[in-house]
Amino acid sequence: MLKPNASSLSRLLPITGWLKSYSLQILGDDLFAGIITAILLVPQGIAYAMLAGLPAQTGLYASILPPVLYALLGTSRTLSVGPVSIAAIMIASALTAPEISALGDPLESAVILSAEGGLIMMLMAALRMGGLVTFISHPVLTGFTSGATILIIVSQIAPLTGIKNLGCGMDSRCYGDAVQSLNFETLLIGFSALGLLLSFGKPLTALLKKTDMPQSLVTAISKCGPLLTVLVTTLAVSYFQLARQNGVAVVGPIPSGFPELMLSFGSSEKWQLLLPYAAFIALIAYVESVAIAKVTANLRGEKIIPNQELIALGAANMAAAISGGMPVAGGFSRTMVNFAAGARTQMAMLVAAGLLAMVVIFFSHWFENIPKATLAAIILIAIIPLVRLRNILQTWRYDRGDGIAEAVTLLGVLVLGIEEGLSLGIMLTIISYLRKTSKPHIAVVGRIPDTEHFRNIKRHQVETWSHLLLIRIDESITFANINFIEDFIVTELRQQPAIRHVVLIFTSVSDIDSTALETLEHLNHNLQAAGIIMHVSEAKGPVLDKLEKTDFIEQLKPGKVFFRTEDAVQELA
Repeated sequence: MLKPNASSLSRLLPITGWLKSYSLQILGDDLFAGIITAILLVPQGIAYAMLAGLPAQTGLYASILPPVLYALLGTSRTLSVGPVSIAAIMIASALTAPEISALGDPLESAVILSAEGGLIMMLMAALRMGGLVTFISHPVLTGFTSGATILIIVSQIAPLTGIKNLGCGMDSRCYGDAVQSLNFETLLIGFSALGLLLSFGKPLTALLKKTDMPQSLVTAISKCGPLLTVLVTTLAVSYFQLARQNGVAVVGPIPSGFPELMLSFGSSEKWQLLLPYAAFIALIAYVESVAIAKVTANLRGEKIIPNQELIALGAANMAAAISGGMPVAGGFSRTMVNFAAGARTQMAMLVAAGLLAMVVIFFSHWFENIPKATLAAIILIAIIPLVRLRNILQTWRYDRGDGIAEAVTLLGVLVLGIEEGLSLGIMLTIISYLRKTSKPHIAVVGRIPDTEHFRNIKRHQVETWSHLLLIRIDESITFANINFIEDFIVTELRQQPAIRHVVLIFTSVSDIDSTALETLEHLNHNLQAAGIIMHVSEAKGPVLDKLEKTDFIEQLKPGKVFFRTEDAVQELA
């Protein structure tokens, strides 16, 4: 029987790689980081479950088993996997869709979303689709994130203020009634929570940095803001009986103990209806997670393997489904807290998950009186930095196509919906890419005097020759752009009737597809009929290998393939 070697085992279970060199010092760093991350996991888990329209325990359950599976299979040593804000608002969008809400039981639907998302990621991994992360451009992702964040902000106004209903559309009277339903006690708690959370941000961090306190301790203290805010506001609600007497909305009872693991996820009808939503959630969860993982990995010179991330995140989402949790992904704020607190390996997340499991089993009754206004404040503080409207202007200045895609994605998310807005952004990106590749940069070049360098005649003072035309094509030649290239060459020849030799410089050409080759052969035939000889220079090895499998080079004769453009000029000029 063959035994798997160490390298293959390390690829399948990345945890075995860092366990070999594990030490007590690293364990100390991971313990500290795990405790800090667990402190953040509790309020965030509950808050993001509420944001998704789910019972509080689904966020807590999603923060226990999924991080354990990711720790075993993931390639990032610091990524914190669990409920995240963007996925939560996408889940809420799916659960409130008329065809889904009509089937009832949103908890069952959320579990199905987790299972489907996990299976989709596993299938993508089997098909080696880890590179899919590059299919969503950064501007589209930024526009999507900003749009989804604005939707989240709007959705949290009601729980932050106690207003009963803000879904008024164009009915001005409805808005007046909504404002009158504002709950003063809820508003006071919400804004007090915001103030406390803000004070634990930059002000407290700046103050602590002025002391001789270690950086890790500064991070630990400054990140305790959410837990302290929850404790203070919960005590206030309990002591003054604000939920019973003043109508302050609270989380309510949370079942004690860990849920029973299950493999039955509901009817096939729900699976079919939820599949498109699950696909979008899985795609965004994967893209966001890999992007976040790369940030911390680059800071430490570590490597992220995208396809292995698909396996790890797929397994984490399957674990969420089995344990009754919502879909999960890598969270930016938790990951950066984990990293800043000194986490060295995924042992930190195993510690955090273990602590959270103890809290769920023994102390869940403590969470009953957490005011929803506090959770809304925690969500707002966590996501407001994700709104990057200024980034649209910066992108527009650099590349108008990307700027339009980013702006349209943001507006599409706000006007059409999350899935529709993202789809529109991806479509615009693909159209922009096809437009760019269909019109590649082509330059007529000449030689800089007394050198062997050839540059664009429109940018530099260069030597040219009346009977010799040098054309540099700065893109691979494909079916999408060959007609544009052919038209460019023909137009130049019409403007310079004395030309007898055309040299196509292939410095930047990495490939020529079959359609482009056929057009080049046809162009060469027409040029020869007109008494013009076509040549090729500086073609890359792989391109020449493909051309030599055809009779193109033979058809060129008396045209030649030159190693250097200078050689062509020496012979033809």
